[in-house]
Amino acid sequence: MKRIVALIIPLLILVNLASAQKVTVLKSTIKFQLKNLGINTGGSINGLSTNMAFNPDKLDASTIEAILDVNAINTDNDLRDTHLRSDEFFDVAKYPTITMKSVSLKRKSGDKYTGQFNLTIKGITKTFDVPFTYTTDASNNATFKGGLKLNRLDFGIGGKSLVMGNEVSVSIEVQVAK
Repeated sequence: MKRIVALIIPLLILVNLASAQKVTVLKSTIKFQLKNLGINTGGSINGLSTNMAFNPDKLDASTIEAILDVNAINTDNDLRDTHLRSDEFFDVAKYPTITMKSVSLKRKSGDKYTGQFNLTIKGITKTFDVPFTYTTDASNNATFKGGLKLNRLDFGIGGKSLVMGNEVSVSIEVQVAK
């Protein structure tokens, strides 16, 4: 019995290491934009962490998971930021994070990919196809760039409004150390 346990424990450790690795995020820019009173307005969310095992040659075995700390929302307006953290919008007391986890990843051509991701905001999960690019630099760091559009009402963010648009554009740029 001890031999079986001694064999299983290292195997479990190796499986966990291969399935998702914590990578070092060197730089991230997560921006959002929507219309308010007909004018484009938006901000950013910092505080990104990720679990990732991405290999462009083995996409079937690759995974990407990003976690955003919604408390790190920044619109350059403290009153608006506080309002966005309230239960009417992101409800950070109950839902402090936004997660995005890959379901499948496919190469389109060259450095262009498409990922199907489950996006969870305020406990509501929706699936999105997200086009992105993946490049590496001379230091062998990797950069992911992509974006998506979503309907804020699908996630219970704010209520119906005559002045605030429903469509939110999100752009994502993340550089990680490989």
